[in-house]
Parts: sequence; C-alpha cells; structure tokens
Amino acid sequence: MRERLARYLPCLEWARHYDREAAGKDGLAAVIVTLMLIPQSLAYAMLAGLPPVTGLYASILPLLAYTLFGTSRALAVGPVAVVSLMTAAALGPLFPTGSAAYAGAALLLALLSGLLLLLMAVLRLGFLASFLSHPVISGFISASGILIALGQLKHILGIQVTGEHAFELLHGLLTGLPATHLPTLAIGGSSLVFLFLVRNKLSGWLQAIGFTPRLAGNLAKAGPVVALLLSILAVSLLGLADAGVRVVGSVPTGLPALSLPPLDLVLAGKLLPAALLISLVGFVESVSVAQTLAAKRRQRIDPNQELVALSGANIAAALSGGFPVTGGFARSVVNYDAGAQTPLAGALTAAGIAITVLFFAPLFHNLPQAVLAATIIVAVLSLVDLGALKRTWRYSRQDAAAMAATMLGVLLVGVEAGILLGVGLSLLLFLWRTSQPHIAVVGQLPGSEHFRNVARFAVVESPRVLSVRVDESLYFPNARYLEDRIAELVGQHPQVEHLVLMCSGVNLIDASALESLEAISERLHAAGIQLHLSEVKGPVMDRLKHSDLLKHFGGRVFISQFEALAELDPQTTQRAIGERHHEYSTSTLSQSARKEIDSEKRP
Repeated sequence: MRERLARYLPCLEWARHYDREAAGKDGLAAVIVTLMLIPQSLAYAMLAGLPPVTGLYASILPLLAYTLFGTSRALAVGPVAVVSLMTAAALGPLFPTGSAAYAGAALLLALLSGLLLLLMAVLRLGFLASFLSHPVISGFISASGILIALGQLKHILGIQVTGEHAFELLHGLLTGLPATHLPTLAIGGSSLVFLFLVRNKLSGWLQAIGFTPRLAGNLAKAGPVVALLLSILAVSLLGLADAGVRVVGSVPTGLPALSLPPLDLVLAGKLLPAALLISLVGFVESVSVAQTLAAKRRQRIDPNQELVALSGANIAAALSGGFPVTGGFARSVVNYDAGAQTPLAGALTAAGIAITVLFFAPLFHNLPQAVLAATIIVAVLSLVDLGALKRTWRYSRQDAAAMAATMLGVLLVGVEAGILLGVGLSLLLFLWRTSQPHIAVVGQLPGSEHFRNVARFAVVESPRVLSVRVDESLYFPNARYLEDRIAELVGQHPQVEHLVLMCSGVNLIDASALESLEAISERLHAAGIQLHLSEVKGPVMDRLKHSDLLKHFGGRVFISQFEALAELDPQTTQRAIGERHHEYSTSTLSQSARKEIDSEKRP
C-alpha cells in the first residue's frame, strides 16, 4: 500500500530518509533560488502581459504542488521566459493587455494546460513530446529569445512600440528612437551593463580576490536582486517616477485568494490550441532539464509522473492568481549547484516568495520597468544559440531546415505558427527520408560469419544467392520504393536463383509493406527466383505469423544471414571462411563503390 501511494506521491519516498544535512542544503539552495526568482517572477509576469505581482503568485502554490508530485530532486518550477511569451502571444489578440479579462484568461490558460498535462499522464502520452525534435526546440527557444529581447527594448528606451513580429518590432524601435526617454535609458542601460557583468564576470573577479568558486557563484546569482534594490533606491531618492520613468506601481500586500478561473467554454475553445502547445513545450523543457540533472547524481525521474507534477503546478497556478508555469533551465541549474537534495527546496523557495509578498510587496512600488526588461533581456539572450544552426547544418541538412523554418516562423509569423511549422516540416522530412531507405547488397567477410555492404568492404559474393539488407522499417512511404529497388537489383544479377532479404534493421512491417513483400515474392517466383528472409526480429516475426505471407511465399526464414548462405550456397560459404579477412579501407574501394558511398550522403 505504501509503495503504491509513493508512486503517486514521490515525496513520501524521499521524506523517509530526510535528515538535518539534507535540510541544510535544501535551505541554502532555497535562499539562493528565492533571490534569483523574485526579479525573474516579476519580469516574466510583465513579459506575459500581466501585473508583476502575478509572477510572485505563480511562484508559491505551483512550487508546493511540484514538491508533492515531482520526481526530480533539483527541478525548479515557476514562470519561465518562453512560456510567458507564449502566454502573451495567445492572449494578446483576444484582450487588452493588463485588463481584468486578460488576467482571467491567463488563469483559464493555466487551468487548461494543467488539465491537458493530467490527461496526457492518465493516457501515458508523454511520447507526444517526442514530436518536438531537439532542432525544433532549439530553433524555437533561440528565436523566442531574440523576439523577447526585441520586445523588451521599448522599456529600456522608454518609448511606445506595437507589434508582435520581429520586423514590426524593429520598425517600431527605429521609428520611436528619436523619442527615447533619457532617464529611462540611463537606468535601463546601466542595469543591462551591470547584469551582463554580474552574469559573465563577477564570479571570476570574486575568485581572484580569494572567494571560493561556490561562494563566488552564489553571490553572482544575487546580482539581479542588487540591481532591483539599487534601482528602487535611485528612483525613490531622485524622484525619477515624476520625471517619467515608468515604475511597477502599487503592489498588493498579502497572499492571493483561492478561486476558480472564469469557466467560459467559448474562450476555452479558443485557448485550447495554445494550451496544448504550452503544455508540450513546457513538458519537453522541464523533462530535458530534469533528466540531465538527475543523470549527474545517478538518479532517475519518471516522465509520466512529471506530467502529473506539472499538471498540479499549473492547476495550482490557475487557482491562486498565476499563469502557466514549468521547470526553468537556469533556476534548476542554480538549484542543483547550490546543493538542493530534494524537492523540498522548492517548497522552501515558495515560503520565501510568500514572505516577500506578505511583508515586502510595497517595496516594489518604485521598481522601474526598465530594470525588469533588462533582467529579461539578459536572461533570454543566454538561451540564444545561433551557432547551433551551423552545427546542425554540417551534420544534417534536414534537421537544420526544420530549425531554420522554426526560427523564421517564430520571428516573422508568430510563436505558435513557428513551432507548428517546425514540427510539420520535421515530420515531412522524416517521411521523405524514410521513403527512400538505404538498401545494400551484402557479402560475406572473408574468414568470418559477418556480412557487410559490397560497396564498402572486400567481401565474397555468391553467384546464386543475392543477399539484400534493408536498413529501415518497412511502411507505407517506402513500400513501393522497396519493390522498385529489388526489381533493379535482380536485373543487375541475372544468374541469381535465391534472394535473401536481410531484416536486421527492420523494426516494423506495416500492411502496405506486407502487400509489397507479397508482390515481390510473386514477381521473383515468376522470374524463377525464390524469396527468403533472414534475421527477422521477434516482434516483426510475431506479426508476420498472423499474415498469409509465410504460408504462400515458399521460402524460408533464417535465423542469420550466414545460415541462409550456408544452406543455399554452401560452397561460397566455405570458400569465404577459408579466405583471409582484410580490414576495411576506403583507399582500396573502387570508383563505383565510392560513388555509391557519396550517393548515400545525399541531403
């Protein structure tokens, strides 16, 4: 009973072994993450088009929910830049930013995201996140970082800029440049420089004067809080708010009241696609970070239970005046480096945020929006990796095309359109790539029982048996290609009496491919050639046994390719065994073999 309950409440497992040492490490990590989360929460709420205090609300109950249901010991849940941008992109066209209807829709969006994540957990649909390939996610995050940074420059300059896409934002910034508010630029620009130096240089400077690397790193993490406090002090002492510097304004004191978001079915229908994308993107980002950090400590996470935990976090955000949340990369790494041992570090962070809301909220009245914008810009630019496009292009042009399409879609069309474009192109390229699988004629390596591509290795070929290896699962996009390729190879080997299809790389044969195999068998039989199969995997064989192919095609299914050749042409097999094996070398390949290898590197 306890084990079953611990499956749904992982906190029961780690709580049994919790001790004073773990509590001390969790407490230290919570202090550091709290100092980091306060300015980020305020900034990301502003990015989402919501009052800054909403970010603090979204950093209390969601963290407690993840503590109960999460399986990662280091993941830090809360508002993140990309999800905040997606929230603004979903709600901006529907309601005026900052309105009560906008805030209510944000709550509904968080609720929908939580319910979708829960549904995915119940149906064990975590695999759906696999459709978001790494190049698509990388392109999406980089483009989103650029788009977010462009959108925040208006707060640094103190000008009015409208637009959702990169060109619109750039045009608005250039047009409004003459109207730059100099006091705002001074405080925003100095904050940018300060935060960049703190992020990239402060730790090294502190170590140079004798601080330990860990202490120096922890002090550097508090840089945004220092910028926040200094800017509040400057605005208060110099009266910059009266001079036109935009500030956060009145921040309500006290914890948010628990309430249901507005249950508008029509609005829910409009927000459902955005909620689904937010759920998938948030889940992929969260699980990727959680798995990376867990691997460093030889721990493991349960992706389906992570769906439950993220669902609970988003539902909690919807009930407590927040907006969609997920696991953040930067905060999680800081949480890990600070020594967090259990998810209780998140609960202690939530307590720190709650104390801030209860007792220190009025301090944020004179916090300049430009400082929050600088915090966002510094944070998101660290996510931009344009070099990934070049690296991916060198390795796989198809993946690079999907990455580029995602980036251009996000920058020029919109956040949702960009990620859908990337996913759609990835799937189309996958279908195209697998529609022409690599099919090789193989021969026996001298002195061994192994078979390799005749175009790459010096092998022994049988004049009577044509051995063909298929390096791809067989399904509807490539079924016809298989037929054509087999017919071409048979035409090139007029002496052949048997054709053995080597299926070591085949993990699936669907109904379309099954019909193609039956057609191939009939055509070969008409030409006086018998079809055989070898090295068929167990699951594939189980499905073939439910078909009529094995009953009617007249050939045999061999356990190995060596067994097939030994049975069908024992003389060639014995000759190959007796010959000396020569190591593979591209320098000894024929010109035709090199051409075939080059053709396999097609884009």
